[in-house]
Amino acid sequence: NSRGASSLLKDTVPFTDFSASGPFEGYDLLRRGFTSVKNELMPSHPLELSEKNFQLNQDKTNFDTLRNIQGIHAPLKLQMEFRAVKQVQRLPFLHSSNIALDTLRGNAECIGFEDILNDPSQSEVMGEPHMMMEYKLGLL
Repeated sequence: NSRGASSLLKDTVPFTDFSASGPFEGYDLLRRGFTSVKNELMPSHPLELSEKNFQLNQDKTNFDTLRNIQGIHAPLKLQMEFRAVKQVQRLPFLHSSNIALDTLRGNAECIGFEDILNDPSQSEVMGEPHMMMEYKLGLL
């Protein structure tokens, strides 16, 4: 066959999705959670983006300082530990405190905004546990 694999992909018939689309599309509340207008708005103040990325900017500054003081191995080891700690999560329907990540960053003894006003019982993520787990595993 001289046509190759790329031409085979062009000859296939596209599979039509059976989900509703258009202006009357149904919103799947169990899979996607509640809609939030806040996510669709533009930042109202120039410092808002800086505040959203504060932890990322602080980590980058700390890594640069650590690299200048101790060499390349120190920030690489710390980044590896951060990735390992971020992979350990609770089930998707349970709130995770991320205490190990806070300990690595040195924030375990600090009381912040999210420690007081981040009550998991008021979370918008709560849904049916079986449905959320199947969605995370890609079964739905």
